[in-house]
Amino acid sequence: MPTGIILLDKPQGLTSNGALQRVRKAFGAQSAGHVGTLDPMATGMLPICLDEATKVIAEIESGSKAYEFTLTLGSRTDTGDAEGQVVETLPIPPLDAAGIAAVLARFEGVQSQVPPMYSALKRDGKPLYELARQGIEVAREARQIDVRRLELRDRREGALELACECTKGTYIRVLGEDIARALGTCGHLTRLRRPWVEPFRDRTMVSLESVLAAAQAGTPILESPDFALQSLPRTALTAEQVDTLRHGQPVASVCEPAPEIGRRVRAYGPDGVFLGLAEVLPDGRLQPRRLLRVDSR
Repeated sequence: MPTGIILLDKPQGLTSNGALQRVRKAFGAQSAGHVGTLDPMATGMLPICLDEATKVIAEIESGSKAYEFTLTLGSRTDTGDAEGQVVETLPIPPLDAAGIAAVLARFEGVQSQVPPMYSALKRDGKPLYELARQGIEVAREARQIDVRRLELRDRREGALELACECTKGTYIRVLGEDIARALGTCGHLTRLRRPWVEPFRDRTMVSLESVLAAAQAGTPILESPDFALQSLPRTALTAEQVDTLRHGQPVASVCEPAPEIGRRVRAYGPDGVFLGLAEVLPDGRLQPRRLLRVDSR
């Protein structure tokens, strides 16, 4: 099976699921999942996990993400981006760098954010964007987010070039709208790019065209599932311990130094093959949590 991770540079105009399905089909993968969702208008890093690598998605999707975006001032759309219809226009007050910086500073740190109606969140099994297209708006519960960095990159007439680093679940469209309101006008995003997702901050992305070509040519392009888990402690197991672990039973910890209780660790067989994740029990033993289907003898 084509188990591994691809750091796709998602092109504009394609949904995250659309990109996922094209990659899955090209590699003949039975299952696939992506880390974080990008709107069709957005471009940038979309980690795609194929087959057994889908078992590590939960371990990496909670990391920080970075975005670069253009906030066009003076008009607001129903979707919060350039794909929607303009529903409000307001004059743009005089702005200077100091005033903009002061406003941006107010949006840094832990805060609450209400998800937009045009989102994939579900209500009674239906995505909110389907309700929004019917003109239906429902109450949404605010979520806690953390904007760890927010800065002005450039300023031109009627638009701001911004960059931010934030936690999972942050809607940049909503952040842009809120910034525009705080500046005394309204606004929407006309560009959105995600340059990285933790823990792939310094890794190179691959275009969709290159991914599809590599799949057709059989060129190695997949990163190992443990590629995304290097921050976790590593433990090497004997063949006997591997057999015990695969039967769902805990094994003695061989991590040095011993990780804290509840910590997850990367488990490897005697041949160095990544087996999956185990969790440290109160007695120090390792309980299997997410094991991959691989041969390790």
